[in-house]
Order: sequence, then C-alpha cells, then structure tokens
Amino acid sequence: MRPMPVTPFPLIEVAGCPHERGIAYGKAARERIRRSIALYGKALAGLGMGTVELQEQVTRLMPVIEGFAPSSIAEMRGIAAGADVSFAEIVLVNARTELLQLASRGEQGRDPDGCTGAVLLAPATAGGEVIHGQNWDWRAECVETAIVLLVRRDDGPDILTFTEAGGLARSGLNGAGLAITANYLESDRDYRELGVPLPFIRRRALECEHLADMIRIVATTRKSASNNMMLSQRDGFAIDLECAPDEVFPLYPRNGMLVHANHWKSPVALAKLKETGLLDVPDSLYRDWRVEQILARDCGRLTIDHLRQALLDDFGAPYAVCRPPVEERAGNLGATVAMILMRPGSGLMEVTPMPARNRETAQYRL
Repeated sequence: MRPMPVTPFPLIEVAGCPHERGIAYGKAARERIRRSIALYGKALAGLGMGTVELQEQVTRLMPVIEGFAPSSIAEMRGIAAGADVSFAEIVLVNARTELLQLASRGEQGRDPDGCTGAVLLAPATAGGEVIHGQNWDWRAECVETAIVLLVRRDDGPDILTFTEAGGLARSGLNGAGLAITANYLESDRDYRELGVPLPFIRRRALECEHLADMIRIVATTRKSASNNMMLSQRDGFAIDLECAPDEVFPLYPRNGMLVHANHWKSPVALAKLKETGLLDVPDSLYRDWRVEQILARDCGRLTIDHLRQALLDDFGAPYAVCRPPVEERAGNLGATVAMILMRPGSGLMEVTPMPARNRETAQYRL
C-alpha cells in the first residue's frame, strides 16, 4: 500500500435547507466523497454485490430512513447532485456498516469499527470543564476520505461533526453544548431485522436542543446491530448507552470519568445477551482499562491534554489504544484514523489524523 499523507481534515461549512446544504457539501467535498464511495464499492464488489444489488438494498432501507429522518433523504440527494454521484452511493457511505453486513451474510470476518472513548467531568477535570474524546479505529485509507462538517441551521443548533466524506455525522458536538461519540459493539441479537443505520441516529442526536431528546433518540431507536454511544452535556453530565438493536443499557461516570472501548460492560447486558465481538477486538479488554488508569493519575486536575496523552497510549502495540496501520483479521489495513477531542462548553473540536504517526492537530470551532 502506498504511503498515506497525514494532513489536516478539510472543513466543509454548509447552510440553507437540507437539499441546499447537501449540494454545497457535495461540491466542496467531491473528491473525498468519491474516494469514500470507491472504498466501500470495492468492498461490496468483493462480496458479490454490484450496482443492481446495491440499489435493491437501498430500496429496502428507504422506508426505514424516511420514517426516521426525512430531511436526511433531501440532504443526501443534494450531496449526490453536488458530487455528481448516485443517490445509492451516498446511502452506501451512510449505511456502510449495515450494507457490508448484508452483503457478507455473516460468511467472513468483519472489520470492527473500533474506537476507545472517554468523557471527563467534575470532579475529575480542572475547573469542572466537560471534555469528550475518542480514537476512531477503522480502515487506514479513511485518513484520505474523512472531513469535518460544520452545518449552520435555521431550525436548531449548529452542528460540528467529524465524519467520512458523504456522511451525515459521526463524532460531534452542537451549539446547545451536546456531544456524541460512538464505539463498535457486537452481540447475538445483531442483524435479526433491519433498523435505522447508525449515522442517521447520530445526526438526529446532534440536531437536538435538549439532552433529554438526544437520549430518547439514541435509546429508543431500533437499530440493525449493537453499538455503544457516549453522550455528554456542557453543564456537567455524561452517560454511556450500550445499545443492543432492541434494548439499551446505561452506564454512568465513576469519579467523574466515563471510559469505554468495544466490549459490553453493563452487568445487566451481560446477563441478557451474548458478547460476540471479542474475536475481532480482544484488545478492547485492556484498552479502556489503560485509558482509565492513565487518567486516574491526575484525577481532579484533568485537561484536554491529559485525555490526549491517554489516547496516545501504545501499550500492547500494534493492538493499542493508539493503533498504527496493521493488517486486520479480515485482511484490511486498520489504524487509529483520527483522534477527536471536544470541549462542548466551548464549541471546540481538535482532530489529529493518524496519531500513531503524527502529532499535528487541527482545531475546528462552531
């Protein structure tokens, strides 16, 4: 594989109605969007799903997405028009987890969309500030396909989100002081029925003015597969929601810290479902422990720099909190593609591309 450039992720700023925002987004991020499509199109082709089969699966998803987030349909149609690609290809970027699983039919190893996340609150932080961050572990090629998207809205709080180009949201914060990150989880309940693809849930969560609405969207929306979502609010609250497709198990901070990787931790969840992800992410069992132990050394005076150092931990390398490019079980090259650090009270996001190889960080603000 050719060497990958490590440059700041571009900022794309959009405004207007959903369709107008989409067109502007598609035009501004056209090349990265096409790289996203090429990446997942190649993965689907390797699983025997071509253009016709993709369209069939998108048609299956449409009622689910439209019933949950109709404005997202207009925005995705705008993105497709602006980037001069098909609507189905934009849906592919936003529902790639679900579509890749449908294509594989469980016949081969999955690439875990890894991640180690943390939220720090009073009494752990200096001055009581809320700090929310994550390492995003996924395909190394995505260092060339991700962006930071700033959405100016007339009908709710503005949104700042790190996402794959063509995507509606991944990790982010909004003008109401709410923030969200997400981590891969897997259970024996996954893919029994078709639910709302995860990026649409994260985007709707970031559109919320109130924490209660954000929790409701994450906790009550039926999903195709398990996922872990960490929510925070600038006035000093955080909750981790371990989500099965049809049920949610909450976890709360201890000593002002909330840390989660890619395995189930709720005793209630572990009593009710079967953990099936450790085949792909056994390192999860020490990654969140390592982060929590590093942060505990300075509990009570933690800053964003402390969280940065914890997320750079290389214990167990290459299968570490901060992962250099390494071949995964399914044969793809995985890495910590980005470190995302957020201060919801300040509307600040810092993103470091490929932090195992790079220490240059870019700042983005609402």
